[in-house]
Formats: sequence, structure tokens, C-alpha cells
Amino acid sequence: MLVTNSFLSGAPVLSVQAGGPIGYLSEPIVDPDNLKIVAFIVNGPLISKSNNVLDVVSIREYSKLGVIIDDIDELVATDDVIKIQKILALNFRLPGLKVETKKGSKLGRVIDFTVTDNDFTIQQIIVKRPVIKSFIDPELTISRNEIVEITDYKIIVKDEEKTLKQRAEKEDFIPNFVNPFRKTEQDLAPADTKIPADTDKQ
Repeated sequence: MLVTNSFLSGAPVLSVQAGGPIGYLSEPIVDPDNLKIVAFIVNGPLISKSNNVLDVVSIREYSKLGVIIDDIDELVATDDVIKIQKILALNFRLPGLKVETKKGSKLGRVIDFTVTDNDFTIQQIIVKRPVIKSFIDPELTISRNEIVEITDYKIIVKDEEKTLKQRAEKEDFIPNFVNPFRKTEQDLAPADTKIPADTDKQ
């Protein structure tokens, strides 16, 4: 399942040992080399500022209730994990980055992104369009497969705007408020049966 970063932000962190929430997810730490969340900053009254980093390998499960871990001791300091320390030093943030095509066409800026809930790999970036173009397309959803380069200031994608729009419309991401299991009468009818349209009786 795909979930947006904005939906993850503020999600409770639940401890099995404590039997309840110990804090909440504050900010993802993203590795720009593979576009994957490697850890989260965790905040809350029970969280020490010196030990507030949750490595995603310590997450047992993510559900609508929040992120489940074994114990608060799973949280570490930023300098306890060398890889996380190096990524933090890059000061990389996806939201706010400019997005352009290889031909230099400006698509907008990243305002959000979606990740898989099992390994927190970024699958799509959500781009807010420039003011002039936003009247037609307020947002673009761009697959990670379209990304060819990431710098400190922008993301470069390989397709033109029209192609990006067409591909975004075909993405299988289903927002949380849509029920994919809802069936219409037509869906429930046998394959060789058609539900007749209402007609006035003679």
C-alpha cells in the first residue's frame, strides 16, 4: 500500500513494551541515492532529544494505528548509525525541490511524496504546478521511474509534461478515502448479463 509523507507525519509511535504511544513521527530522513526513507525523527514528551532517531529496520509494522516498535530503546542518537549521520549531513529535503524535465521545462516544486508502507521506498513525488499552469493541472504525480537525476536544488525527470500527465493518470495509487472494494450493481452482475437501463413502461 502507498501512503503519503504528509499522512505519515504525526503518526503515533507505539511501543509493545509500553503498551501504547511513546511519541510521534516528526520528519523522515531520506537517502537521495536510492530515494528511500532510512529513519524518522521522533518527538514527544517521553522522547530524549539525544536519542530521537528511529531506524526503519526497527519498525515491526505500520498500520492505521501508527508505527509499532518493540521498545523506546529502539531509538538512537544521530551519530550512533554512521549511514544516518552521513545522510543528515547532506541536509537533503524532498519537499520544496524544483522539478524540471531534461529539456529544461519547469514542472513545479515537490510538495509531498508517497512511500510503500512495508519498506518506506519512495514511489512517487507530488508536484505543485507554477501559478500560470496550475489552472489546468494544479498537481502532477510523477513515478520514481521517471526521475533521472537529483541534485541539492532540483529533480530532473525524463519525460515531457504531456507524457507525465498521462502516466500520472494511469498510476494505481488509491487515496485513503476511496473504497476499492465497493461494488456497483453492474460489477456484481454475471459476465454474460447486462443490467438494463431504466425505461418508461408503456
